[in-house]
Amino acid sequence: MAHPSVELQTTIFQALSSDPGVTSLLGGPKIFDHVPERAAFPYLTLGRTAVVDWSTGTEDGAEHILTLHVWARGGGKRETYEIMDKVTSKLHDAHLPLQGHALVNLQLQFAEARQEPDSPTYHGILRFRAVTEPLA
Repeated sequence: MAHPSVELQTTIFQALSSDPGVTSLLGGPKIFDHVPERAAFPYLTLGRTAVVDWSTGTEDGAEHILTLHVWARGGGKRETYEIMDKVTSKLHDAHLPLQGHALVNLQLQFAEARQEPDSPTYHGILRFRAVTEPLA
């Protein structure tokens, strides 16, 4: 069985890259773990994930804090917010399939959009909290 964070990242990638609203705003399925050289803006990257044991006395579980990054230029902060809103609509409270685990919940905890210092690039940050449990 794969680690639940791997399963979670895989299902999030699949959900976002198959969503026509998200891919339309990104100009294609531009969702990356590692950004290719000279990637065209806008695009989304899968960022840092922290995992904490969420087990109880009778049930195993894990809490995942995962960060997604939106990178945009031409459309400025408005474009960044539009992408962030579409991603949030797709993921917040979503019931996404996992292979060896159950996704108990997935919720947005934090969102921020800002222009990078001394750069025309806008950076959107979305932080989600997910809880997973292994399937019996």
